[in-house]
Amino acid sequence: MVLIREGVRRMKLNESAMAKGFGVLGAAYFLVCYIVALFTPGLYKVVATTWFHMLDLSSAWKDAPSGFLLGLVSFTLASWVSGWLLAKAYNYFVK
Repeated sequence: MVLIREGVRRMKLNESAMAKGFGVLGAAYFLVCYIVALFTPGLYKVVATTWFHMLDLSSAWKDAPSGFLLGLVSFTLASWVSGWLLAKAYNYFVK
């Protein structure tokens, strides 16, 4: 914590803890998405197309998901970095 003036404190975030939390959350999101795409591809396609407005994904659509391990690792890493950067930026601006 940073003491601003007597009796007033601002909380600082632990960058490592925030990064780990984002990494775990990102891995969980990826696993859920992969399972949905594997077992209910129609539902997955409907949801995915609603997230990309005005973009026709029909020509690029696959019948089954692939690249599980690479996707899991890269998405978890991107989530970890996002959490670390968020905590770092927050701590910078809370000063």
